[in-house]
Amino acid sequence: MSAASEVPIRWGILATGWIAQTFTKDLVLTGRDVRAVGSRTLESAQTFADEFGIPNAYGSYEELAADPDVDIVYVSTPHTFHAENAILLLNAGKHVLVEKPFTVNAAQAREIVDLAASKGLLVLEAMWTRFLPHIVRIREIIAAGTLGELRQFDADHRQKASTDPRHRMNALELGGGALLDLGIYPISFAAHLFGTPESLHAAARFQDGGADSQVATLFRYADGQLATTISALDTLGPNVASIVGTDGRIDIDAVWYSPTTFRVLNSAGEVIESYDQPVEGRGMQFQADEAERLIRAGEIASPILSPEESVSIMETMDEIRRQIGLVYPGE
Repeated sequence: MSAASEVPIRWGILATGWIAQTFTKDLVLTGRDVRAVGSRTLESAQTFADEFGIPNAYGSYEELAADPDVDIVYVSTPHTFHAENAILLLNAGKHVLVEKPFTVNAAQAREIVDLAASKGLLVLEAMWTRFLPHIVRIREIIAAGTLGELRQFDADHRQKASTDPRHRMNALELGGGALLDLGIYPISFAAHLFGTPESLHAAARFQDGGADSQVATLFRYADGQLATTISALDTLGPNVASIVGTDGRIDIDAVWYSPTTFRVLNSAGEVIESYDQPVEGRGMQFQADEAERLIRAGEIASPILSPEESVSIMETMDEIRRQIGLVYPGE
């Protein structure tokens, strides 16, 4: 039975920026029940509601949180507001899907996760990559032992972004910079493959305004696996990834963290599987599938990305920031 044919889970959208528009477009495309949107101004909320056919528009986040006809709210504000927004919603009894990175630091992540657990509510980090069909297939290939013992993961996430110092990605006070905006993708996927690193080394380059423009990491895990990541917001990279094992590897094409193609090669370098399956829309609906499945099942933690793993990833991000000397205002 499709998600759209079951009892609808009623969605609310908190904030109206580009990522909220992108996600909501996929929700509407796949027949979800988007019931309300909240913004800091009623005008912005109403414009968003009119665009997507949403019946209720609110000029404050508090009004959205109080809507009794909303089951789960997607938080899409800048990173530095994720914690306070999620806490507001959880205290109002709403399940929460929080845009990645989950928070700015591990202390905030722990506060959200503990609050959600105490209230029996779902909290899920919106790391949409984990739920995409090509990543689902990659998990199946790894579980089948096709690659042998996993040894290494390498991934690049470099974009040529706006140089405007007022742009959110360059604004240190909003958690801007390469690490939280871009590095979260390969760092999270390394955690998905290998867990928490036993040790790590990080290096970075900074903008004049203090935000990190480039970050490179090397992770080592308890069983000897290695993972390398490189992220940047001022240079365009290939945006590909490789998972390497003793019996083969998977080469994921650009852009590796969004719907794309990949090839499985054996240890002789021969292609033994090619994956190329189209996805409806941008593919952000698959994280909604998981959130709705969990809510219907009465579960509050996804086995694909648990709240505890989101905390662990933020702990890794904290250590990277400690090593490169990155501190956000107010910390």
